[in-house]
Amino acid sequence: MVKFGIISDTHFTIKDETSLSENLFNQLKEIFKDVDEIVHAGDVCEEFFLDHLKKIAPVRCVKGELDKITGLEEFIKFPVNNYNIGVIHKKPENLEDCFKKNNIHILVFGHTHQPLIKGTPYNTLLVNPGSPTKPKAPPPKRGFEKPIARSTVITLNIDEDNILSTYIINIKNS
Repeated sequence: MVKFGIISDTHFTIKDETSLSENLFNQLKEIFKDVDEIVHAGDVCEEFFLDHLKKIAPVRCVKGELDKITGLEEFIKFPVNNYNIGVIHKKPENLEDCFKKNNIHILVFGHTHQPLIKGTPYNTLLVNPGSPTKPKAPPPKRGFEKPIARSTVITLNIDEDNILSTYIINIKNS
């Protein structure tokens, strides 16, 4: 089995480092303790945060519009068993073209600060981990209570039989 910890939109700058919540990192260490890799879908902001994540597991990261880290690509793709996983910060407007052009089965993205796990008509899974630091509530739906913004990350498992399981995990605010 391959397990990924997926995170996005952390928005930490060096001025935040001193107030970097031990609570957040203790939670991430626990949530991601048995992951093979961490995938960050952009808007890290500064490299020190990636350095902290690398203490938990190897990290793949794409560039968000607020990142000040050199060497990050805007899109990455990598194979896992029978799947191709694409990672981008902002979801492309034309998903079908993106999926076909890049031959991907799972697209990890960020930008919205709202968690999402959703299939598409193009047989591709969309995964957005939301944000552990600056969450936004999903849009309201008629007949349901007003949504609440929750700090979140995601884990994604791909087993030996290529069966996917993915979970949105709420993080406690400090």
